[in-house]
Amino acid sequence: MLGIRYSVSQCIVEPGKSSKPHKLKSSEIYFVLKGQGILHIDGESSDIKENQAAYIPPLSRQHIRNTGNVDLEFLCIVEPAWKQEDEIIE
Repeated sequence: MLGIRYSVSQCIVEPGKSSKPHKLKSSEIYFVLKGQGILHIDGESSDIKENQAAYIPPLSRQHIRNTGNVDLEFLCIVEPAWKQEDEIIE
């Protein structure tokens, strides 16, 4: 085993759509590969676009909305690695 303590997934949000509001027990970093959107973290909103990253602290209520005309594609890096039991969907 490599001993990697984080997980990486590629996520896609279609134009005009949003991810479900949720919290994780782990910290996250979103890195946008393509598109643009608004990232909502604990009631604060920030624009995010291609080649930008955002840090999401543990247990922060969050979701992302695609505000563009193309798919919003981003990497979600979770540390320690994502586990289903650590995610709270609201």
